[in-house]
Amino acid sequence: MGFFDRLKQGLEKTRKGITEQIDKVLVSFGKIDDELFDQLEEILITSDVGMDTTMRIIEDLKEKVRERKIIDPMKVKELLKEELTEILSEENADLDLSSSPAVIIVIGVNGVGKTTSIGKIAGLLKEGGRKVLLAAGDTFRAAAIDQLEIWSNRVGVDIIKHTEGADPAAVVYDAIQSAKARRADVLICDTAGRLHTKKNLMEELKKISRIIDKELPGASRETLLVLDATTGQNAVSQAKVFSESAKISGIVLTKLDGTAKGGIVITIKSELKIPVKLIGVGEKLEDLQKFNASEFVEALFA
Repeated sequence: MGFFDRLKQGLEKTRKGITEQIDKVLVSFGKIDDELFDQLEEILITSDVGMDTTMRIIEDLKEKVRERKIIDPMKVKELLKEELTEILSEENADLDLSSSPAVIIVIGVNGVGKTTSIGKIAGLLKEGGRKVLLAAGDTFRAAAIDQLEIWSNRVGVDIIKHTEGADPAAVVYDAIQSAKARRADVLICDTAGRLHTKKNLMEELKKISRIIDKELPGASRETLLVLDATTGQNAVSQAKVFSESAKISGIVLTKLDGTAKGGIVITIKSELKIPVKLIGVGEKLEDLQKFNASEFVEALFA
């Protein structure tokens, strides 16, 4: 099964929550009027497309209907696909890995699939021919170090780790030296996944950032925030808090296959202005892939 088919399968719950509801509404109307738009608005909001984003989408749809003189309600679906693709394509979703080594810092609260995502990203990059090194910077839980080591063995990449309770910045420092010595292409750093409201966690992120600045000046860097799609608006709240302390370059959205409210993808992109760079639609290694706006919308409306 190719990734588009897996994406289509993974978005089944969301498709039932959004697309099938939209189809029912469009079929039931003989003309395009305010009531039709009101019902579309309700579907989007209940699918975790935020209020502001929904209002923007509805206003744009009304304008396109007027400009193109569309009278058939069923044609509104194509306009909606066009609108969603535009919103989701506004920024580049590619990872910047132009330097060697490039650095990827991965942040996120416990339980969102952070360590699993790191393992899958490492596997993806290795498949693409890159030499990857992992840094076990979540030293507050022995389980996090062990889990990352399991993933390093599974995908066949090296890992730098210290003992539980060690200074995360020291782990990253050692990992940078190893990445240089081993001529690694990409260094992926795990970070502590404690509650995002804890001030000392944010201070740790800043300390790690300073070490990277000093030891790898000019290195291309991604700071990826892992969010669980099934937590809906709570994921948006997490992103807002993390954004206050870390310059997030992209989102890794996990567990999209587990929610009927996949509209959260649109909210994150539209309201936070942070590109979704990777999405997960299943448990397998290949179920985490680069986000492609047009493929996502096609799979959603398939």
